[in-house]
Amino acid sequence: MFDHLGFGVSNLGESKAFFLKALQPLGVTVAMEGPYGVGLGQNGKPSLWLYESTERPAHLHLAFAAATRQQVDAFYQAAIAAGGKDNGPPGLRPHYHANYYGAFVIGPDGHNIEAVCHKPAA
Repeated sequence: MFDHLGFGVSNLGESKAFFLKALQPLGVTVAMEGPYGVGLGQNGKPSLWLYESTERPAHLHLAFAAATRQQVDAFYQAAIAAGGKDNGPPGLRPHYHANYYGAFVIGPDGHNIEAVCHKPAA
């Protein structure tokens, strides 16, 4: 449904570093960058736009698709190493559905960042 999503962050450099490290296991890199902010995505297409702002929006829940459960595990480790705070380690969440395998961290601005794989175990 979405082509891209953008939101303001309190410190662009800190948030850029956090999201690049946390989402690297999912193949996310800088797709575009300029005075307007930074666009992160896969294969050169910006899907997540970050820009610096003094406005304080309500906390977001951002869930990123992972192709495998191993990518979810790698996301969690990378996000914690990047300064994220644990909000739910990798594991099944059967209350969503039988194969919902996700991990959750709180990012620099308090947003709930998730990687999720919907496939059964290999």
